[in-house]
Parts: sequence; C-alpha cells; structure tokens
Amino acid sequence: MLNIKTFVCNMLQENCYVVSDESHECVIIDCGVYYPEEQAALVSYISEAGLRPVHLIATHGHLDHNFGNALIYREFGLKLEIHDNDRDLIEHSDQQSEIFYQLTMDEAMPPIGRLLSADDTISFGSHKLTIIETPGHSRGCVCFYCEDEHVLFTGDTLFRHSVGRTDLSGGSMFMLIQSLRTLSQLPDNTQVFAGHGPQTTIGEEIARNPFLDR
Repeated sequence: MLNIKTFVCNMLQENCYVVSDESHECVIIDCGVYYPEEQAALVSYISEAGLRPVHLIATHGHLDHNFGNALIYREFGLKLEIHDNDRDLIEHSDQQSEIFYQLTMDEAMPPIGRLLSADDTISFGSHKLTIIETPGHSRGCVCFYCEDEHVLFTGDTLFRHSVGRTDLSGGSMFMLIQSLRTLSQLPDNTQVFAGHGPQTTIGEEIARNPFLDR
C-alpha cells in the first residue's frame, strides 16, 4: 500500500509528494521546496519516517516543481529524472528564476540523471510508476501512474476541475487536449494528485472538468 505525504510549498503553492511503501523506499515527486522551513520539514519527515529515497522525479521542468532539487542531491545524492523534452528548462533554470521570480538561485541546479521516456518505469519497494507522456503545459510533461493502486500524479497537466496553462514556451492547448484524452481512458476511480490544489479522481474530472471527456 502506498503512503503519500504532501508538502505544499513555495510562492506558487506547489504540491511536492513523498511516496513510499512498506519497504520504506520512497520516491520524491516534484520537489518544489523553496523556503528553509519547507526544506527542513521535508528532510525531517524522511528521516523520522525511516525512509530511503531512491528516485527524484519531476512531471516537468518548471522551476516551481524543481526548487528543491539541489537539496535532495546534497542530502541524498539523487539526481533528477525528467523527460528529455524538458531538459532545456532544467539546464536554464537560472533564467526561469530571474524572469518569473526575480530571484537569483542560491545553489546551482545539480546535474540531471536519467532522461525519461514513455518506455521507462520508476521502481521502488514493491511498486512501480509507469510514465504517461502528456505534453501541452510544456513539451516534456509526463504523469506518473501506479496501476496497482490506481494513483496518478499529474503535475500541471490536470487539476481539480481545471488544467495547466499553455501560454508559456513549449505550451500547446492542442497537445494538452490530446493528453487529457489519454488520461480520460484510465479507470474512473483513479486518484489524481495534481501539481497544485486538492486531490480529485478521473471520474470526477470526466463529470465536471470542461476540458476532459472521453
């Protein structure tokens, strides 16, 4: 059974997830912790729960989902795993910081580890996450799906009753709609953990999200 801990963090109220199971191995998804108290809370939770982080993964390359990558690299030695199409966003994260947040990054973004594609899986403990390519919010957006538990991490592709913006570089409403059609084929009881905002389900979004239908 999965244990999912949510940390709401940074100036954009982004959802960072620590996902573990009975093995105590864990995956950190979209590590956007920015403020010192957020970083301390994340590290303390992992330590106090006796978890062993084995993957740091991101649904996409926007900085609000990646502020904490240097922390995870420093504390646990993990490099980011991200889709190849968003590699440039990570490699130019200093520009994102200046343009969108008027900030200078205190620490350089650590090196990227594995570049993900739809053929890859993220394994930890007795579980695995499969990768669903969902471009639209950015060119390299992906969702992480645990079929055994009917759990989906959607980043900024799908929110409760809404979707991610498509007006940034690499965004495409046409591609986003195609990606949402892919997600709509998942079981209605699939729990959706989005990059911002509350949880939802695929069934709820098919019923009430104007962007999502079968």
